Amino acid sequence: MMQATALIADDEPLLREILEARLAAAWPELQIVAQARNGRQAIELFEQHQPTICFLDVHMPGLSGVEVARHIGKRAHLVFVTAFDQYALEAFEQGVLDYLVKPVAAARLGETVERLKARLSQAQPAVHSEALLVQLAQRLKLNQPEPLRWVRASVGASLRMIPVDDIDYLKSDTKYTLVAYRDEGQAAEALIRMPLKDLLAQLDPAHFSQVHRSVVVNLRSIRRLTRGDNETGEIELKGRSERLPVSRSYLPMFKEM
Repeated sequence: MMQATALIADDEPLLREILEARLAAAWPELQIVAQARNGRQAIELFEQHQPTICFLDVHMPGLSGVEVARHIGKRAHLVFVTAFDQYALEAFEQGVLDYLVKPVAAARLGETVERLKARLSQAQPAVHSEALLVQLAQRLKLNQPEPLRWVRASVGASLRMIPVDDIDYLKSDTKYTLVAYRDEGQAAEALIRMPLKDLLAQLDPAHFSQVHRSVVVNLRSIRRLTRGDNETGEIELKGRSERLPVSRSYLPMFKEM
């Protein structure tokens, strides 16, 4: 049997670590060649490493696991990992896709490992159903809430409703998030009591993207990206003097733009 390799894609670092550890125990010969934190990175790393198996979180920022699966097609064996078993359960019951429910149980993972080993040992092609993936993708969109349109922030003694379209960037500040926005065209700032991660999950991924562990930027506010040393970068914004850092892991995203 060929050397099995795998990619793990999940936006929760801890859940990636747990799945990696349990795979190491259940299948020591399996080589984890890459881990992705979102759908776009999953596609990029898949094309780079061409793993034989992909463990895909159904709900990821940007592109869902189902959309990533449609890109991969029959080029890898797919296993969906989800906290929302109604979607994957339907697919699995139709006998075409494998899935794991979070938190991944060791016994259930063992069953999946045995199925994957059997397919690989018999050189079976990857299971793929474009029609079913289309249905799942449509259902996911129907169940996704509308992107956030306003952010409520305290500015002095007043409460301000900031249109999301007016936000230039967001920056994590311990328990708070700094909101840098436009107030009648002028640069302004406010603090809100929502963690950056929670706020990012409610923003439209077509317009907002994380570029650093502590920074999310409105893509429409970017004037220029300058590449720096060690595969990092720096963002210059329209009408603002401050510069935003782009860490190495987020820089490849700009290759797609």
